[in-house]
This record gives sequence, structure tokens and C-alpha cells, in this order.
Amino acid sequence: MSLPDQPLSPLDGRYRAAVSALGDHLSEAGLNRARVRVEVEWLLYLTDRELFGSRRLDHEQARTLREFAADFGSEQIDRLATLEATTRHDVKAVEYLVREKLAELGLNSIAELTHFACTSEDINNLSYALTISAAVRDVWLPKFRAVIESLRGIAVRYRDVSMLSHTHGQPATPSTMGKEFAVVVYRLERILAQIEATEYLGKFSGATGTFAAHLAAEPGLDWPAISQEFVTSLGLTWNPLTTQIESHDWQAELYSRISHANRVLHNLCTDVWTYISMGYFRQIPQPGATGSSTMPHKINPIRFENAEANLELSSALLDSLGATLVTSRLQRDLTDSTTQRNVGVALGHSLLALDNIERGLTEIDLDEAALAADLDSNWEVLGEAIQTVIRAEVAAGRSSIADPYAILKELTRGKRVGQAELVEFIDGLDIGDEAKARLRVLTPAGYAGLASDLVRYVEK
Repeated sequence: MSLPDQPLSPLDGRYRAAVSALGDHLSEAGLNRARVRVEVEWLLYLTDRELFGSRRLDHEQARTLREFAADFGSEQIDRLATLEATTRHDVKAVEYLVREKLAELGLNSIAELTHFACTSEDINNLSYALTISAAVRDVWLPKFRAVIESLRGIAVRYRDVSMLSHTHGQPATPSTMGKEFAVVVYRLERILAQIEATEYLGKFSGATGTFAAHLAAEPGLDWPAISQEFVTSLGLTWNPLTTQIESHDWQAELYSRISHANRVLHNLCTDVWTYISMGYFRQIPQPGATGSSTMPHKINPIRFENAEANLELSSALLDSLGATLVTSRLQRDLTDSTTQRNVGVALGHSLLALDNIERGLTEIDLDEAALAADLDSNWEVLGEAIQTVIRAEVAAGRSSIADPYAILKELTRGKRVGQAELVEFIDGLDIGDEAKARLRVLTPAGYAGLASDLVRYVEK
């Protein structure tokens, strides 16, 4: 027995609640709404300037046409499906839909200005730029910023909590948990600024980017200036030199930046997962949640694992989009048509990951006692401090030790060394009394340098 119609993608099924806001922009309906808007705005542009014998529409007529585009909904979706079943062309169906509205308003006299001198890509590239920019600015970026703010809060909260670092998975010079989260915030804020500065380009120059049809219809007009004015009136950046398609370089740049953000967040997830496994973070039990189907004691770090997987899927798609979209055979091929329809899927997996990270960060709590115990079990990490102080003493003429690094390596490498052993070692060193005094009171927890102060670089 066949199942009733089911969503093929988990983004439209299991995870719909977390990503549905993207559908308002990057679904087929969202694209068609933008197409109607572009067709209507071009029509109004031409009539506002009374080109080709047209007259300026009155305020109510213009308002009705713009509302028709803005209120695009189920009725228009169904009608477009019917029209496209005949036209077998999605943009032509949109043109006919607008023409039907003009007829309804008694505006048949300007019907031939619908889609005037346009190739489908003139409408499509502007529509994609509008929908992608709205999806990024109104949906993805707010969630991305929210995650950054959550991380900033953790960085500030734990700025003074010393922790044992692990370079190559081995005990290393201590830091603070706050400073480690501040590193992630700083990385993400750089990428955020780059994404916020994205230019969303548009072209409006005809079948091969030459304005040939425009010039044939009216040789006396400055068509590049008209094109620029129209594109920028939509809030986009004008691209003056293209083939039939806008070259999609801005999309490749944007997707590269979002993919970069994904990978930094992936790094965060693997680190938090590891800190949880080390006992640095406790997971806060969620009412009614089951960690394992057979082991009742378990709380699994599923938020971060889910985020990892979705970040990987998103970056794979975004990388593919960026690589594919910048290539078009000669003046036009249609590889970008199917490709661009997957932008929502790529951003959807990233958005789902952001949602999981944001929620996951509220479900962990730092176990400061565990961090302190780990530090107290690894006094050998002070070997770096001791040998560096010896070097300074040698340079200052207060010590004759020949190879400070070698003697500390002999003392600490691959060994557990406690406080007593280190103090005894320090007392026997050929260094000044002031240097000895500083080293005697040094502890692993106190050997975090300026870690706490460095958090100021991400404070607001």
C-alpha cells in the first residue's frame, strides 16, 4: 500500500518548524511572487515615464497592481500551475497571469508592455536576487546573529574560569573557557560582516546582454541608464556587463561565506561535544527527553551532533552551488535553473543547524570543579613557564643554564609532575630570587596569561 503524499526532504517534514520561514522566500511560490513583483514594477516603470504611448497609471491602479504582487497566494499559485501546464514555461505563465490582472482592471491598452524587451532571465535573475537577499537578511542572518550573541554571553560568563588546554589532544598551556568561546565569536563576527556587506546584483539587458531589442524598439533612449535605474529601484546592485544571464558571482561569494560560517560552527560543535565527553560541560536534563532507548542514564549531545550533520550538508550544497553557478556555456545554458532551486535547501540545512546550536547552548552547564580538578592533575604544563623564565634569566645575565628547554623536557616530558616536585626543581635552579619567587606560587589555574582580558575584544 502506498503512503499518502509525503515530503521527500526532512526540511519539509520532520524539521519544517525550524526552517519554514525560508519557504516564504525560497520556495517556488516565493520565486513566483518575486517574478510577479518584477513584472509589475517594470510595467509601472514604463508607464510612469509614459513610454511607447502609454499613460501614467493613477494612484489606485498602481496600488492595486502592487498589492496583487504582494498578496500573491494560493489563488495565484493554482492559476499559475494551470497556465504553466499549457505554456510549459514558468516565466511565460507569470507574464500571462499579469496580463489577466490587467484585463481585470481594464488596462488591456498597456498589456503589451508586460515583459517588454525582456528575456526570462531578466525577470529570473532579479527575482532570485530579491528572494535570496530577503531570505538571508530576514531569516538566516537573525538566527546567525542570535547564535553569536549566545556564544558572546558564554564567553563573558566564563572569562575567568581557567581550563586545561589540549593541543594535539594533549595537556597544554591553560586558557579560560570564556576566551575559547571568544575565539569563535571573533571568527564568526568577521564572517558576519562579510555576509552583511554582500552585493546582490541584477541585470536587465535582454537576450544576450546587448539591449538589442530595446534599441530596435526605441533607438533614442539611454537603455543602460534605464536598466540601471530600474535594477537599483528594487534595492539591488546593477551589473552592466553580462551574457543572457547575470553571472552569479555574487551568489558564489555569498555561498562561500555562509559555507565558511558553517565550518566555523562545525568546529564549535565538535569542540563542545568533546568538552561534554570530557566532563567539562554537564548536559541539563530536558523534561520527558530520552537519551538512549536502552541506557536510561544517558543524555546524548544530540543538538550538536544534529548541527554537525546539517552544517556538512549545507556546505556541500553551497560549495556545489558556488562552483556550478559561475559557469554558463557561451551566452546561456540552463544548468543554473535547477541549481538555483536548491538554494533554499542549502540555507535550510544551515538554518536548522543554527537552531540546534542555539538550543543546545542553553542545555549545557559548565562544571567548574571538573575543570579545576583537571588543572590540578597536570602541573607539568608549567614546564613552559619555567623554561621561558630561565631563558629570560640567562638573557639578563642572571643564569648560566646552557639549555633550559632540555632540562624541562627531561623533567616533564611524558611524566606526571606534582607541585612539590616542581617547587623542589625551582629551588635548585640557577636563577634570580625574584624569578624563583614568581615560579613557586604559579599554579596551572593561574597560568592562563591574558585569557580573561582577551575576551574584551568581543564584548559589547
